[in-house]
Amino acid sequence: MSKPTIILATSNGVGMGHLARASAVALALKPVANPIIVSMAGGIAEIPSFMGIRCEYIPGRDRLWMSREKWDAYLRDRLLALVDETDAKVLSFDGVVPYPGVIAARNVNPKLKLVWVRRGLWQKKPQRFILGLQAKMMDAIVEPGDIARAYDFGPTSKRKDSVLTSPVSLFRKEDALSREDARKALGLDQNRPVALVQLGTGDSDVNHKMTAALEGLLGWKDLQVILTKAPIDKDGNSLAPEGLDIKVARYFPLAKVLHAFDAGICATGYNGVHELLPAQVPTVFVSNIRGTDDQEARARWCHDFGYALRADQADLADITKTVKKLQDPQVRAALSAKCAELPQTTGGQEIADILYALATEQVAAKAKTFTFIRLMAQDHINRGLRHVANLGLRRVALVYRFLNPHIVVQVTKQDPPTFGDSTDSAELHKLIKSASRFEHLITGASPAYVAKRKEIAKTAYGDLVEIIKK
Repeated sequence: MSKPTIILATSNGVGMGHLARASAVALALKPVANPIIVSMAGGIAEIPSFMGIRCEYIPGRDRLWMSREKWDAYLRDRLLALVDETDAKVLSFDGVVPYPGVIAARNVNPKLKLVWVRRGLWQKKPQRFILGLQAKMMDAIVEPGDIARAYDFGPTSKRKDSVLTSPVSLFRKEDALSREDARKALGLDQNRPVALVQLGTGDSDVNHKMTAALEGLLGWKDLQVILTKAPIDKDGNSLAPEGLDIKVARYFPLAKVLHAFDAGICATGYNGVHELLPAQVPTVFVSNIRGTDDQEARARWCHDFGYALRADQADLADITKTVKKLQDPQVRAALSAKCAELPQTTGGQEIADILYALATEQVAAKAKTFTFIRLMAQDHINRGLRHVANLGLRRVALVYRFLNPHIVVQVTKQDPPTFGDSTDSAELHKLIKSASRFEHLITGASPAYVAKRKEIAKTAYGDLVEIIKK
């Protein structure tokens, strides 16, 4: 029996949570299926060379490469073309709001099974009002477990429409490098302490949090500080205080080298928590309150039960004070020991098993395992009703996006798009971040697929389309 193809799609969220979860699921699928990851997140550039899995970057609506209306149709057509090219049986979407184009792809191809990987711990934002409609458009909904689920009182917490798995993480004890090897990989001194800082930069309040956290590390003898992004603001001004030995390091997946660190300062996002704590890294969490994720609830749970320290994200002095506690070896030892009690993060394998069962049409298994919602079942609801429901979902999604606008990434150069199938992370990063339109192709694409993609691009962009081989 040939391996089924399963497409794992993710949105472009605030952090890397969606893409990290998809990566963990893809790794678990590799022995039994052909996973393909498609994402609007620029971080997808790291995936092909790391996992040997075929990927495609899909520009999000926030890139402004086309109008909002054209983007919905563009996303639909991109997904349908990929399904046709690979004979995919299942499309999984990991994101807060399933885009109208995702729903439309399933409506056009009734044989395609659509799964929503819907993280819990939602804040009470406007998108909660369309949860019921979104759920009814799905063949299945999976909720990745969260170690802080006991503190989840958000709009998804009482719903009965999903199957709950264990937490999902790219950190796996059996694959993680030793302390010595991890430090070698990052180019660090073996005998000096190392702190990892993952807070990001951007708006002034985020920048102030970064500075406050770094100030808490001053005075830690011989400390090496690792950041994943340079600590500078949009004008190029440094956010770091004088007196710290700072190094910017990019390593994917970071989960593999977490044993290199004596301490961590991190936002309380899903993947940060479910990587650092299982790796037993003593951590201070400084929550990001933007987006849907209720990071404060997760931070409170971690703090209340002794797994990590929580800094008040609204109090810069408290951030500095709390981070300074990590300089105490007894505090670090206690946090690390407590984290050893956490359960295994096996959710990636569990989700992979669910998707594989759907792809191989193991009907009996899925009926017993999770609730199947089929309001839009193709045999019972006509195309007219599906069309009306899809229009309604799109309008509600547009209202939500008006209330919660995307950050504009850039203004597009009105040049013909560049087509390429690169798997080199550095080259992909450059192409994705460029102000010029970039159309990414999976490796080994057929001539028919390339022609179809050219046609889709022409519809979206106009007549300025030509193939440029990379």
